[in-house]
Amino acid sequence: MDISNIYDFVSSKQVFAFKEELMHNQELLEEKTGKGRDFLGWLNLPSSTTDKELEAINQVAADLRSKSDVVVVVGIGGSYLGSKAAIEALGNSFSNILLDKENPIVLFAGQNICEDYHKELLELLDNRSYSIVVISKSGTTTEPAVAFRLLKQHLENKVGKAEASQRIVAITDKSKGALRKLADQEGYRTFVISDDIGGRYSVLTSVGLLPIAIAGFSINDLINGAKDAERNTGINVRFDENPACIYAAARNALYRKGKNVEIMVNYTPKLHFLTEWWKQLYGESEGKENKGIFPAGVDFTSDLHSMGQYIQEGERIIFETVLSVGKPLRILTIPNDPANLDQLNFLSGKRYSEVNRMAEQGTILAHIDGGVPNIKITIPELTPYWLGYTMYFFERACALSGYTLNVNPFDQPGVEEYKKNMFALLGKQRCRLVWRVVE
Repeated sequence: MDISNIYDFVSSKQVFAFKEELMHNQELLEEKTGKGRDFLGWLNLPSSTTDKELEAINQVAADLRSKSDVVVVVGIGGSYLGSKAAIEALGNSFSNILLDKENPIVLFAGQNICEDYHKELLELLDNRSYSIVVISKSGTTTEPAVAFRLLKQHLENKVGKAEASQRIVAITDKSKGALRKLADQEGYRTFVISDDIGGRYSVLTSVGLLPIAIAGFSINDLINGAKDAERNTGINVRFDENPACIYAAARNALYRKGKNVEIMVNYTPKLHFLTEWWKQLYGESEGKENKGIFPAGVDFTSDLHSMGQYIQEGERIIFETVLSVGKPLRILTIPNDPANLDQLNFLSGKRYSEVNRMAEQGTILAHIDGGVPNIKITIPELTPYWLGYTMYFFERACALSGYTLNVNPFDQPGVEEYKKNMFALLGKQRCRLVWRVVE
């Protein structure tokens, strides 16, 4: 992590002024004495995950891979964003249209209530062999519950109820809830979502690990990366050597200077959904009690031709966190053109990644000159190990930052408000529509 490009806006002294507070926040986490202390099951999850647990997940993943062209993961929020982020980051950019895939295509449902989306999904599944992974603690969250109702009926009609029960895996509560009851009745294989882990912190549980394993990526390496991140961001690591503490301190120092929008920037399309996962993690954790840094995201260089203008010259309420990938996994050089009509022969022989790197560095310099502080986080390469490391780092830093804002980083009371009005409008009994009167 490099925070040197924020020092034109906040001083090193102002960042390190958070040292005592953040080390205290580390104690709140480790001793489980802070707000939301009943939801800290994720904190030591990497180091407590056993080989036996990983093997159980890998075995189910292998079985679903053997019988499926497609696996549909049903879930919303943290029940889908983490696995979607990992699969997109680690996979081929065009994996969903390749015909020679060794692993099934992983698709998602229940993350929206769009009629066209789900009808088109059912039509796609009509002529394909598929399985379902349904993820919900309660089984009654509207979006995934409705989608699972559709898919369950479709699969049972397609292959029969007995075979469908072997193609459906439920990730849910240990003993209670509608999905647990259904899974027990129908004989689905199940994995448990621990009561002390919230959805947005669940990517390193079976919630994220099973879909990632189904897609063919090493969850063992993913957990090993997270284990190292757990060790390197823990309470025994000095403040000035702890990336989670430094990130939390830097962003809160900028927030107190009026920079209340953080834009996550990437320079590879594979990281688009990692940004979406990060947005939920930080938005739900910090955005409460009229506080919090607003998380946004852009894909550069594409969005330099749209959002770039605002970032350069709009309201000066923004800071950027750049996710930079150190080493691409493939090599591609720019060819020479004898005619040179585009006048780009000065790039001949250079790797695409070198041009991308210069675009990244040039943009950082331009935005700093335009009044946008910049934090840079370098991921050495897009492998399961480094992705697991990165995700745990963001989780730990988010918890520390939430405590610095003096909010509970592990609840989301505002999420329920839209549901009350939606259910009332749909005619659900005992729901009352809340009208806001504007005079």
